Amino acid sequence: MIDPSAPLPIDWTVETTAIPDRGLKGTRAATEAERAALADALGILSCDALEASYQIRALGGGAYRLEGGIDAAVTQACVISLEPIAGRVAEAFSVEFRRDVEDAPVEEEAEILAAPDVERIENDRIAVGRIVYEALAAGLDPYPRKDDAAFEWRDPKLAEGAGNPFAVLKKLKD
Repeated sequence: MIDPSAPLPIDWTVETTAIPDRGLKGTRAATEAERAALADALGILSCDALEASYQIRALGGGAYRLEGGIDAAVTQACVISLEPIAGRVAEAFSVEFRRDVEDAPVEEEAEILAAPDVERIENDRIAVGRIVYEALAAGLDPYPRKDDAAFEWRDPKLAEGAGNPFAVLKKLKD
């Protein structure tokens, strides 16, 4: 979850007054500075490319639906060797924006998972950048690993035989 007080790495917003009745289609590519800010915010080595395509359409009653997808090229560190690993993230998103969002408690887990994503419209702006950032964060590999990376650590105590419980019992027997 994003800290609402922290600045977004990509501040792409669309004014609701700029959305025509037929909807608004857009494509946006992150600048070098935005990609560097994304990499820093996400804790990855680099975001080499990020492009988002989306459509915003009015639903009536002051609500809007933002649908689209992202395509990104990222570089993450291998969890074993820390070597750089190139990766690709392709994620789709669909979010509803409303002026008034009720935070009604839902008791069933299945109902929570089936509920549509609903976000609040703040200052008559739709936060496309925040949704793109969240889609990228959700699509990252949480444990990137090179194919040939192997974890080969041995406990030094076991090498000496001190960690073997049967060796300790043998000493008691003698």
